[in-house]
Amino acid sequence: MGGNTVSKMEKVYDLKDKTFKFVDREDELDFYYEGFDSPRAEMSCGHAVTPMSLTNWCRRLLNEGKNRFVCGMTGCDKEWSYEEVCKMALLTPEEKKYFETTMKSIADRERKKNTRLCPGCKQAVMRTDESNLRTRCQDCTNKKGRYFDFCWQCLKEWKGPQSRTDRCDNDGCFSEALKTLRDCPDIVFQSVRNAAGCPCIRACPTCGSLLQHSSQNCKNVVCPRCKVKFCFLCLKVTAECSRLSLSYMTCVSGVAPRQTSIPVWHRHPAS
Repeated sequence: MGGNTVSKMEKVYDLKDKTFKFVDREDELDFYYEGFDSPRAEMSCGHAVTPMSLTNWCRRLLNEGKNRFVCGMTGCDKEWSYEEVCKMALLTPEEKKYFETTMKSIADRERKKNTRLCPGCKQAVMRTDESNLRTRCQDCTNKKGRYFDFCWQCLKEWKGPQSRTDRCDNDGCFSEALKTLRDCPDIVFQSVRNAAGCPCIRACPTCGSLLQHSSQNCKNVVCPRCKVKFCFLCLKVTAECSRLSLSYMTCVSGVAPRQTSIPVWHRHPAS
């Protein structure tokens, strides 16, 4: 199976291979009920897979622009190493080439996203603190003999007495995300009662990604970036909100006001 194509020949575990831990359970990554014939083996997270279901799931993650292989089971955020994926998915040389090329492309895009050209020297500078717009160019600092900081957002030399997450003091510096949160209309829920005054777009309280509710179904949503399930009304994680209110009723704490800052996801360096 090469690249992003689907193989007509199913990959199957060899029961004689004692390096696999075989289990008598359903294939838990077979989300489309394809019924793969291979014996089931257990991943490091404890979930049972076949090489085909694992390959399909990991390819799906890559197609979504993710280069971290995380279990797809609800409530399991275990990350598998690429080495484990290679072994458990029985990746062919063609598949390994596709996976590695795609992972490199995603990593390059992420690095580019976290890089700006310094307005002083026009050299690329990487930001190390996503919660701080104030960014230091070390080359300019060395050349000028003083700290040279610029704004990650407006790309002008920093103005203002302190580090900030929303803007610096330069004229015209503003956050598009905060503008969206400020100006978006309220949502009219079709199924949730007593939910007036809720903006139709929220920043995920865990990672800061902007999400829009469909206005249908319950008030809870799952962030596609960090996988955290939270209440669109009160912005608490669902587990906390559901202890006090039902999924189709307003929250005990009421509707959280419009957000005026973007939460920053403090991930582990390896993530």
